Amino acid sequence: MKFKPLLAAAGAFALALPAVPATAQQDLSFDAYVQLLIAKARAEGVSEATLARMTAGLEPNDRVIRLDRAQPGSPTSSGYPALAPYIARHVDAARIRGGRSARAEWSGTLRAIERDYGVPGEIVVAIWGHETAYGAVKGGFDLSQALATLAWEGRRRDLFASEWVALMKVADKGYSRGELQGSWAGAFGNPQFLPSVYLRLAADGNGDGRADIMNDSADALASIANYFRDAGWREGQPWGVSAYVPSGFDVAAYRTPIAAPVCSRVHERHSVYKPVSEWRALGIQPQRAIGDDVLVTLFQPDGPGTPAWLLTSNYRVILEYNCSNYYAMSVGLLADEIAE
Repeated sequence: MKFKPLLAAAGAFALALPAVPATAQQDLSFDAYVQLLIAKARAEGVSEATLARMTAGLEPNDRVIRLDRAQPGSPTSSGYPALAPYIARHVDAARIRGGRSARAEWSGTLRAIERDYGVPGEIVVAIWGHETAYGAVKGGFDLSQALATLAWEGRRRDLFASEWVALMKVADKGYSRGELQGSWAGAFGNPQFLPSVYLRLAADGNGDGRADIMNDSADALASIANYFRDAGWREGQPWGVSAYVPSGFDVAAYRTPIAAPVCSRVHERHSVYKPVSEWRALGIQPQRAIGDDVLVTLFQPDGPGTPAWLLTSNYRVILEYNCSNYYAMSVGLLADEIAE
């Protein structure tokens, strides 16, 4: 294997990954950097055969670098795009039909998932629909190349170096390099898990002893449910319910004063949490059944006179999957449509 002299000289430095500045990846060639990644994976028990087949012909992908650098930073404006147009695009007739069809096709598996994980089947299917259009669009990037490129580039080196090593551990379970394709940022399979998430939460949904989220829909659905259970899904509670807000009610007066440490812009538009009974006393009326003692936050994203919701802690679980109100609302609303 190439660059063995480099590894011998690098010693423990190779196992710790390079401490080069994010802007100075050119100080270490891609090939040399990959050898450091290989050393890290080897030290964590990945087999030589796996490392050889997952790095054969590996070279940086310029498109991956361009896509990464095109990602927006933290917004500086206090404004938000309206939610309604996003919902109209993402909870459309085609996606609803696809979700209902998938729910019917996998009804037996979903019943077992609901029993074993406590997560409603329609929520699981809605995530599947949003992530990969029910398995139709899973991404075509070579994950080994994409993650190695992102780690070498250096903007988020620690994250992607760790994910590359995790990918090698996934490959070591017997998956081919051709199977391990996905998004430019490293997510893969029907549920679009990062490799580290796969290692922690991928589940066997059909009892064959494998958790094949790439090729087996039952495994993918069980894995999504396992993710939600791990994130704290509360069985028997909805994700949220639509709510009537009386004219003139000042939603902003109840905004949460707590600054969320993660995804602050997502949570800054949510109200304080109150039991449903307290919101009722203020004139807020839920439009679907929900217990009076359930803690909920009031969310009216598009301003006075527009649709509003009371969101439970299960909504926050959806945000764990993708920290965006637009995403989480569309998942919840799609799940409601699928369940009709």
